[in-house]
This record gives sequence, C-alpha cells and structure tokens, in this order.
Amino acid sequence: MLTLFTIPKPFCGHIGVVQRNAIASWTLLRPRPEIMLLGNDEGTEAAAKELGVRLVPQVDRNEFGTPLLNDLFEKAQSLATHDFLCYVNADIILMSDFTRAVERVIPNKRPFLMVGQRWDIEVKEPLDFDPQWEERLRVHVARHGQLHPPTGMDYFLFRRGFWGKIPPFAIGRTVWDNWLIYSARSCGGAVIDATDVVMAVHQNHDYAHIPGGEAAAWNGLEARRNLDLAGGNERVFTLQDATHALTPGGLEWRLTKDHLRRHLHTVPILYPRLGRLLLPGRRFLRLTKRTLT
Repeated sequence: MLTLFTIPKPFCGHIGVVQRNAIASWTLLRPRPEIMLLGNDEGTEAAAKELGVRLVPQVDRNEFGTPLLNDLFEKAQSLATHDFLCYVNADIILMSDFTRAVERVIPNKRPFLMVGQRWDIEVKEPLDFDPQWEERLRVHVARHGQLHPPTGMDYFLFRRGFWGKIPPFAIGRTVWDNWLIYSARSCGGAVIDATDVVMAVHQNHDYAHIPGGEAAAWNGLEARRNLDLAGGNERVFTLQDATHALTPGGLEWRLTKDHLRRHLHTVPILYPRLGRLLLPGRRFLRLTKRTLT
C-alpha cells in the first residue's frame, strides 16, 4: 500500500538511538509499509540489515557532501514498489493513527499532499517496543510533549508522479519542506493537514552532524542557497497554507478567517493573473484587519 523513505544521518551516539527508534516504529505499522533508507552515511547499511529494511546507498550530493532532495525523491519514486510514497524525517516516530490517516486519504481522486505538525519530546534511550509501547508513548507525549508550530513539517505523503521538477535543495537545511507545500499548491493539489488525527513524534536532538551546527542549518550558505532555489520568501509556505484538514469527522475545507486571509494573500504568488483581479479584495482585508485591531 505504501512506501516510506528517508535519508538518515550517521548512526552515531544519540542520533543513532533516535533514528533506530523511529525506523523501528515504522516496521511495526500494519499493514507493514515498504521502507527505504537512502544514503551511505556511517551505520546506514548496518541499520538497514538490523531493521530488515531496504537500502539505496547512492544519492547525489552537493560540494559540501549534503544529500540533494531532487535525487532523493526521484530515486524513491523510481524504485518504490507502491504508488503512494511518504518521505519521513528519520527522527520521527509513527504510530497506528498514521496508517489510519493514510487509508482515509488515498481514495481521494484529486492529487494531494498530506502533511502535519509534529510533537517534540526528549528521548535519550532505545524504546522498548513491547505490546503496550504505543499507549505508553502517547501518555508520555500528552504529559511532556510540545506541539511544534505549523512551520515545521516532517512527513509528506503523495502519489508517485505528483511532483514536477524539484530543485536541488540541500537536505537538512531550511526551506525545502516549505517549498514542497508551495509546489503542491501551485500545481492545484490539495494540501491536507493531518495534525488533528496523526501524532507524529519528533525526538529532539542536536545539530552536531552539520558543520557550524544549528546556526548553519538556518542561516548558512546552503540555507541561503535553498531560499534562492525556492524563489524567495514568498514561496516559503507552511501548514497555514493547507487547503484541507483531516479530522476525526472526515476531510474538511480550511475555512477559518486566518486561513482564508492567508489564501487570499497567496493568490498572486500561485496564480499571478488571477491575483490582479483580487487586488481590491486584498486591500479591503488589510483595511478591515487594521480597523479590528
């Protein structure tokens, strides 16, 4: 039914623990998805054998050795057994609610991208995947976790062939995930926010794997290049740009005032000709906002 793919960091120290926890959780999804680990960083081959998942060692990299998003997605789509694929960051634990969400959205005939916010928690040790592990983790997240803002997306579900040309973004730097939301919207696809029904658990970690650390990931040369490849800040989309929400009651249009205001703001970016026709409405909304505040 589904192929999950990711490109792990080196399996060293704490990040190695985090990634084994995440990938092990994917192997427990039912029905079990096909799982592909791409790349040949330290420990990836051994982890693939240990966890019984597929290894694709060769991925294009830039001059800094950073894997490139376009090649990652192209290889995954060309090699996947199934027509529905999901890129997941290798530090994200998935549970049974993810499978249920996938089963609810794949009958959708309109092209779509399913994404969602994550829950941030501290995990220091390997998880015990006994029969009660999921229930135990949900309680822990409810007590100690923090829902990440809509700016961070860590999984992307789509049908094979959904994407057009993807720029050579550096993985692990900023903007590439925001551009995927923009790209989905620009081609007329539905962007489905599954936050209400999927508890995607992010295990906090440091940025020791990036030369220059977290500052470089956000503001370094590769991050600035990613922003240029995306086409600038106006194409930095987030979950505020989702067109639909998957809720316990079903798939719903995003019709809150904030979302409608955001959608109107992005019309000139997505559809330049139509944007000129809506310019008076955008001016009216700005005036109304000033009046109300």
